[in-house]
Parts: sequence; C-alpha cells; structure tokens
Amino acid sequence: MTSESYIFLAGASRGVGREIANCLTAQQLKVKALLRTETAATELQATGVKTILGDAMNVSDVEAAMLTNEPIHTVISTIGGLPTDTEKPDYPANKNLIDAAIKAKVQKFILVTSIGTGNSVGALSPQALAALQSVLVEKDKAEQYLIASGLTYTIIRPGGLKTEPATGNGVLTEDTSIVGSIHRADVAQLVCRCFNNNRTNNKILSAVDKNMLFGQIKFAPFSLD
Repeated sequence: MTSESYIFLAGASRGVGREIANCLTAQQLKVKALLRTETAATELQATGVKTILGDAMNVSDVEAAMLTNEPIHTVISTIGGLPTDTEKPDYPANKNLIDAAIKAKVQKFILVTSIGTGNSVGALSPQALAALQSVLVEKDKAEQYLIASGLTYTIIRPGGLKTEPATGNGVLTEDTSIVGSIHRADVAQLVCRCFNNNRTNNKILSAVDKNMLFGQIKFAPFSLD
C-alpha cells in the first residue's frame, strides 16, 4: 500500500465499521468513509477520517466517492441490515461497492458478513437460523457476487457481536461449523490485520473469540503470520 492510497470504509458510522475506522486511524493509515449523516461524518472527521456524505444504496453516491483521483487500495464493507428492515442493504449496497471497486481498480475488497451465511449455515441453531434467515440470504448474495467479481477478496463472518472492549482473543478459522460470540473491537482488529496480508486473499473466514465458543471447542485457527 502506497502513502497516497486510501482504505475506503462503508458502514463506519457505528458498530464494527466504527471500530475498524478507529483501528486504522490508530495505525495512521489514510481512511475515507462513505456516511449517510452529518453527525457520523463530524465524529469521524475528528479522528482523521476523510468523509463523504452519501448512501451506498445509491450507485451515483458510491461512484462519486470512489472514482476520484485519490487511489483506493482496499475497500472494507461492514454494511448489513436487520431482519426487520423492509429494504435490506446487504446485497444491493455491497453490489454497488463491488462494482465501483472494480472500476477503481482496488487491490482488495474485505466484506464483513456473519456466521450462518453461505456454507456456514449449519453452525447456527434452528432458532437463530429462523430469526436471521431473511438477512442471511441477502448476505450470501453479496458474498457470491464478490467471489464472482474477479476482485481479490477476504470475507469475514463474525459470530454473535458484543459491544465491549477488545479481549485480544479474537481468532479466524476456515472451519464453517464453528460458532460463538466476539466483541466488535476484536473483529475490527482481525479485519485490520487482513487488508495487507496476502494469506487472507480469496479466503472466507469465521471470526470468534476463542473463549466464547458455543458447543464445539476444537478447531484449527487460521494463521495471519
């Protein structure tokens, strides 16, 4: 990654996305974020993030933010909806970002979805699956679109998310049967270790806290070193 290039963040107004922004700026990396509200933009500007107002559901907003003379090395998207959302952004917003990333010739696209997406569906309990099914279908469409795009990608599927300080016990695994919880700050730390790590290229990885697993406790961690 050159000193002139940016990491482009979508979904940085809250949750995992906000934690990723904090993690990247702490490393003094150049970060640009697409945000829907002035409030979120003001908060992130205070941490050194370059902000652009716009909605990832709108193609023109995404292209205006990404197709500039400022090169983008990596796109990181944490955009996702809730089962109660009438219009879920998981697929359409991420499709817009992926399409623009191709045009912008980015080096890598990191997509944060969730355990239960795609071939990890068997990790969830029937109750969890019933509650999340409508969102997981959209997340799977986004994952498949990214895989087929030709972009170098990393897909990270966190377990149940908690808003507490990082534990440092977050781990990645290719084991699609693993399920557990993880703090949002730990997901962010794992994502920040992936963007410049070729070992994670074209990988789909589940993210859990090794001390907060449900059921199965033996699995092979994915080494980032």
